[in-house]
Amino acid sequence: MDIIYERNQKIKGKMKGNFDEDYAFLEKALSPSGDMVKNVFYAGDGKTRAVVLYVDGMSDSQTVQDFVIRPLQASLLPDKVNLLRQVEEQVIETVDWKEADAYEDMVTSILSGNTLLLVEGCEKAISLSTKDFPGRGVGETQQEMVIRGPKDSFTENFRINTVLIRRRIRDARLKMEHTAVGERSKTDVAICYMEDLVHPRLLEEVRKRVEQISMDGIFDGGMVEQLLEKNPWTPFPQFQHTERPDKAASGLLEGRIVLVVDNSPGVLLLPATYAMFFQSGDDYYTRFEAASFARLLRFAAAVFAIGFPGLYVAIAGFHTEMLPTAFLLSIAQSRTGIVIPVVLEVLLMELQFELLKEAGIHIPGQLGGTIGIVGGLIVGQAAVDAGLVSTIVVIVVSFTAIASFIVPGEAFGGVFRLLKFLFIFAAALWGIYGYLLLFTALLFHLAQLESFGVPYMLPTVCGGELDYNACKDQYVRYPLRRMRKRPLFTREGRRIRRKVDGVHERK
Repeated sequence: MDIIYERNQKIKGKMKGNFDEDYAFLEKALSPSGDMVKNVFYAGDGKTRAVVLYVDGMSDSQTVQDFVIRPLQASLLPDKVNLLRQVEEQVIETVDWKEADAYEDMVTSILSGNTLLLVEGCEKAISLSTKDFPGRGVGETQQEMVIRGPKDSFTENFRINTVLIRRRIRDARLKMEHTAVGERSKTDVAICYMEDLVHPRLLEEVRKRVEQISMDGIFDGGMVEQLLEKNPWTPFPQFQHTERPDKAASGLLEGRIVLVVDNSPGVLLLPATYAMFFQSGDDYYTRFEAASFARLLRFAAAVFAIGFPGLYVAIAGFHTEMLPTAFLLSIAQSRTGIVIPVVLEVLLMELQFELLKEAGIHIPGQLGGTIGIVGGLIVGQAAVDAGLVSTIVVIVVSFTAIASFIVPGEAFGGVFRLLKFLFIFAAALWGIYGYLLLFTALLFHLAQLESFGVPYMLPTVCGGELDYNACKDQYVRYPLRRMRKRPLFTREGRRIRRKVDGVHERK
């Protein structure tokens, strides 16, 4: 029997109702595969044949043996007319199962870690949930460290990640719509949202874009992010990635949507605004004074990380009259004996820092951090002693590097690594005027950028809908009792999050 494929390479057809033909079809579709287990046996009457098919290592073989094969071998199956119902209701001893009659669904179920039971005389097969994937347990987040607050993080296991969210929001209005993306990988994706808080148009747009994903394989949330974003030509992320379940739960309670992608140790939150990338997990677990100071520090660090090297190039190379005389003399003295231009000095040190950073990432273990620190000290000091760069440039580059690490989130921090080079080139060509023009162009770009219809600079740029309450969690963090309203993109009538005098106002 030849296996029939559609133009999109999906197996076509439904069960024939004949045990031999159906089993032969599945066996040919799944062979040659050395990890495929096909166990043919007889029921208790000694006449009815049955077979279980599953992938070795992806299914719990002991569960299959104890709760599927052994009960079926002990059953006489007296009711041959309603055989399928009898097997489902009186024989198998698992609670999570579903019927399948399409070959594509049956093959996908097996390759997803489930066990397929095919019984002679049954018009449909039974797919039993026996998944037992190898993987690591819940550990501590590596990218979003906090001093105070939960320490657990998402893992590569799809079901564990959804459970970590359910654990924090015990509300029946939390919905998780499951689908599969990837023509060949068929990666599980969950669209999570609060039914009464999410905006209907936002939810419908996300569903539509997820359905339109067409690619052979999806292996991480980063691939989903790139396929769903509306503007791929901007360096600014239009999704917020997090490894922290508490941040995902907090986003859901603001009317946002969380995308959980199988095999990804993090989730995607949308829509996203620029201010959200400056919010850290422990901002809401500490006093608002300390959290506000830390957040203002992050905003200032972002400005320095983008523009400090370019500003130095513009002033030192074109507009030295802007500096006080004493400071100008100090810079001139530090540049004594330096033969290369200022812009080449800065570029040389910035590239050296980027090389050390990449080397530190790819060198395993503690050695990576050691290489970064020792390499930076040795190369920087050697460059100064050799007369290639001045000490002031080493200070500028070091300060910029520290500022770039203060901003939470690698995706948003990586933008600064690119933009600082644009500012350096603009300042090298046109001085302070090119620097300011590029800064203005950057603000215009951010002002017109959107994330699923939500202005990226919300609430700074939102036209007549500006609401002062929305600013209480932007540049500073107000006391929790004063943060009564959810963001502007929450469903209308559901913006009030906190009761006052026992009354939950609707607005």
